Amino acid sequence: MNMRRILLTLFALCSMAAATAQTAKVGNVNFKFYGRIRADLFYNSRANEETVDGLFYMYPKDHSYDADGNDLNATPQGNFYSLYTRVGVDIGGVKIGKAMATAKIEADFRGSGTTLGVVRLRQAYVNLDWGKSSVLIGQTWHPLFGEVSPSVLNLSTGGPFQPFNRSPLVRYRFKAPCGVMATAAAVWQSQYNSAGPEGKSHNYLKNGMIPEFYASVDYVGHDWIVGAGIDVLSLRPRKQSEVDGKIYKVHERVTSVSAEAHARYKARNWQVSGKTVLANNLTHCSMLGGFAVTDMDTRTGELDYTPLRHSMSWLNFTYGKKWQPGLFLGYLKSLGTGKEITGDIYGIGTNVDQIVNLSAQISYNLPHWKIGIEATPCWAWYGSVNKANGHIEDTHSVANFRILGVAMFTF
Repeated sequence: MNMRRILLTLFALCSMAAATAQTAKVGNVNFKFYGRIRADLFYNSRANEETVDGLFYMYPKDHSYDADGNDLNATPQGNFYSLYTRVGVDIGGVKIGKAMATAKIEADFRGSGTTLGVVRLRQAYVNLDWGKSSVLIGQTWHPLFGEVSPSVLNLSTGGPFQPFNRSPLVRYRFKAPCGVMATAAAVWQSQYNSAGPEGKSHNYLKNGMIPEFYASVDYVGHDWIVGAGIDVLSLRPRKQSEVDGKIYKVHERVTSVSAEAHARYKARNWQVSGKTVLANNLTHCSMLGGFAVTDMDTRTGELDYTPLRHSMSWLNFTYGKKWQPGLFLGYLKSLGTGKEITGDIYGIGTNVDQIVNLSAQISYNLPHWKIGIEATPCWAWYGSVNKANGHIEDTHSVANFRILGVAMFTF
């Protein structure tokens, strides 16, 4: 049975469960079905960098002038979708030795690339829990997405300021009695890939033979969590080069280290959360970045690279339960390379110096229902790259105003 048939069967089971009961039991195995039906209506004042035909919104595009000096990107746009309707099942009640085993399978209609309205696997993993420690194997949220993420209506969930990625991984977690939680993970790429000479592809990580590594330490209290993590990514951009009509095998690699710190506090009616990321080449996490050529072997064409560095930060406030207003502030700054660029630059937003995002939302929440609206003014500063250090100079700003309406039924 192929993956698509399995997922369609899962959807059918979840539909039957929603019509009768949300839980089921077969022997000692418990099944809890869940899902949501979501509809998004949006308007933008201009064209933007985005995916899913505008549902996953990032930042406004730069000016693009025609022969008469008209900005081709200064055109309003909008649409209505239900692509992020999703369904899933949590599985539990199984013991493997002394470990309690749980599992999750989750899918939506997002599709991939420009193919929309197609069933897509979101999460699929098994977790073995011994109480103080646990091991998760499968596809789930990237550790950089983490335990702290903003509460907003836009599907980008704070991107490009907040890492957004689900990947295959192996994660170990240890919880000490004092509230300290340590996490270590090895991560591979599948649906969310790094940018490079071939565009976005998982081949750079696959050919490099080294998974991405992440480690963090958190302190988890009753109402709050605070912690920090470090991420190491090593890619092999190319396996061969061509010089004067001759092909050479090359051993190229670009390795980058990123760091992040996060915190969240929850009270009875309000929540404050934030995260800051020093990001080096995190394009696979729906963020700006990439790498640039710094040197070349003139005989074989083998290249040396350096990652593009960025600082991304966000702060999020929400208040209330039934009526819930919220505010999201995001800021991104290019930090250059620190090295001279002598060749091509590969990445996302490589000519963007800064981005500022201000989002205000209000939602009305009932059991199983959520209706909300979010207004998002966003400014991006574009310029030219100073190849001496990778900084963006001679900048100008471009602005977009986005209105999003969401209606969602959950079960």
